[in-house]
Amino acid sequence: MELLYDLHTHTIASGHAYSTIMENVRFAHEIGLKAYGFSDHAPALDGSTNELYFVNFRVIPREYKGMKVYAGVEANIMDFDGNLDIGGKIYERVDYIIASLHTLCIEPGSVDENMRAYIGAMSNPYVKIIGHPDDSRYPLDYEELAKQAVKHSVALELNNSSLNPDSVRKGARENILTLLKMCEKYGTYIICGTDAHIYTDIGDFSFAKELLKEAKFPEELVLNTGIKGLKYVINKNKYNKAVFEEEL
Repeated sequence: MELLYDLHTHTIASGHAYSTIMENVRFAHEIGLKAYGFSDHAPALDGSTNELYFVNFRVIPREYKGMKVYAGVEANIMDFDGNLDIGGKIYERVDYIIASLHTLCIEPGSVDENMRAYIGAMSNPYVKIIGHPDDSRYPLDYEELAKQAVKHSVALELNNSSLNPDSVRKGARENILTLLKMCEKYGTYIICGTDAHIYTDIGDFSFAKELLKEAKFPEELVLNTGIKGLKYVINKNKYNKAVFEEEL
């Protein structure tokens, strides 16, 4: 299975990542990705950047040597109603929003509380991806999550970094297998992301591919397998409109 783009990556602006935007972009092009996106952590995560960083995304070129470039954000879900730590102009400037639960921003809750947090975030029309819903510290009802993702036209992420043996997330492998089963049952789209915090990890989906193969997951439900899948997760705005409307 060939995965053509990587949208969950970080730059030095996240505070705990180690490559610049251009180091990431050049490497993504070098390894043959058709599209690349960077999604730095939103301001509530300790050490990350500020609102102005995201508001100024209008200056980012949306193409590099024929490879599409997207400027996104990994927003933090801040409460069990699904409120995010961003809003206003950021919504208009970023090309996509990944909404995630991080222990540095919100303590894990019960299954019902965690589900309310995700469903609340998915109800935000700018949120297109739920990031790494695979951590046993945040227990979930994966069947309901898959159904709600279809209802809100949101993709669920298969996070390659979660499957790394060194990951701080708990129980990711078993949780993702359950998630994939539910996504297949309800026709829920998934998107693979590396969650790269250094440029050399961009496009390395080795753990994710292995699990997709093991689960015999339908390729047509993996958005990264076709560039047209970008249309499911990219928010059209005046900064990416010309690129978005091209034939993908």
